[in-house]
Order: sequence, then structure tokens, then C-alpha cells
Amino acid sequence: MSAIIVAIHAIAASGVVLLGPVQILRRHKDRRHRIIGRSWVVLMYLVCVSGMFIYSLTGGLTIFHALAIFTFGTTTIGVIAIRRGNVRNHIGMMVGSWLGAVFAGGFAAFVPGRDIPMLAVNDPVTLWTIVVGVVAAVSGWVVWVLRFLPADSGRTAPGPRPLPAGTSPTAASPTPASSTPASPRTRDASRGTA
Repeated sequence: MSAIIVAIHAIAASGVVLLGPVQILRRHKDRRHRIIGRSWVVLMYLVCVSGMFIYSLTGGLTIFHALAIFTFGTTTIGVIAIRRGNVRNHIGMMVGSWLGAVFAGGFAAFVPGRDIPMLAVNDPVTLWTIVVGVVAAVSGWVVWVLRFLPADSGRTAPGPRPLPAGTSPTAASPTPASSTPASPRTRDASRGTA
């Protein structure tokens, strides 16, 4: 059971690390950004939740439990921020969560005694097969989203609403204030009667 959880954790974390630069470096923050971002959030949640089970299998709470909870929280705050239109907070939380995943991944990959270095020594073919598979899957997902999905979902940016059917632009335009007829009460007040 622990090997399955570790595999899920490592594969999801690899997806998080690989998708991050796509989101950060793309100039257009469009529908494609949202789709890739949603997949990134799902993977990040999977990393956090699976990480809780991995570290509990080591015999108790560690700093990694706190980091998993913290990252779950920062990712959630980032999602809420963009839903509320707070782009700056969204960027800070998401980039921070991604950087945390990169550093944690570096720790997992390069500290002796951890699962990845042990797999690299004991079964390098399996390790590199997994690495190539994850890179291919994430790259395929990104290429598919960027190449085959339209950039816009049909929603438009806030602005003037389209005219109702059968309305001409001149009929729908507001009349200038100087040519607006006065209300009966205003006319009466200007004559001195109420």
C-alpha cells in the first residue's frame, strides 16, 4: 500500500513541477490557462493529501505534514483569490506553492535514503521509465490543451453589452442630457407651481 501512495505522490508532484512553468511563463491568461491551472490544482491537492499518508507511514508527524497542510492552504487561497479577482494574491500563492513543490522535490530526489535515490540505485530502468512517462503525459496534456482547445470559452471581458436583436445603434444610444425632456414635476417647478 505504501508503494502505491508513494508512486501517486511522486507522479502528481512531477506533474505539479512540470506544469508550473507553463502557467507562469505563458503570456496569455485565457481559457487554456484556466484548464491547465485546474489540472495543476487537482495534482497539487493530490500531492498534499497523499503526502499526509506517506509521512504517517514513517511513524509519526513530521515537518512534511505541516508543509502539506500549509501548501493545501496556500493553493486554496490562490484559487479563492482568482475567483474574487485578486490577481496579485493568486500569483503569489500559486508561484509560492509551486516553488515549495520544487524544493520538496529536490529534497526527495537528492537526499540519500529517500525513495527516489534508492530507486535510482536499485532499479534505474524503472525510475527513468516513470520519468519519461510522466514527462510525456504532462507534455501531451499541455500540447493538447494549447493546440486543440480554443483560447476563449465564449465569455467576453466586462464592457458594453451587445444590443438586443432588432435594435439600431442610434435607437439604443442614450440621449444627450441637454435634449432630455424635463419631467412634469421639473416643468412645474420651473414655472413656480408645484
